Amino acid sequence: MTTVKHTLTPRIPSPRRRDVVENDAFAAFARRIIRAHGRRVADGDVEALRDLVALSADLDRAIGEAVIGLRQFGYSWAEIGQRLGISRQAAQQRWGGQS
Repeated sequence: MTTVKHTLTPRIPSPRRRDVVENDAFAAFARRIIRAHGRRVADGDVEALRDLVALSADLDRAIGEAVIGLRQFGYSWAEIGQRLGISRQAAQQRWGGQS
């Protein structure tokens, strides 16, 4: 026997489902945007050249943040280096001072 009076109990909506973008798809999207920006510059937008070059610095910072986050998450320098195709020592020398 249930003691809940459905007429008096408000319906609580289920939480909204959040669509998750997979990392591979997200990275492909970012690459398409960067290539499109390069084509736009190549079509004569010389003023945007500086912005395109700045993306390189932004990407370097993003990689550094990712590596620091992975280290804090528990990944070793060897695991990070392996994913990047470099040695453990090279990864630690490049990003070890940023943490």
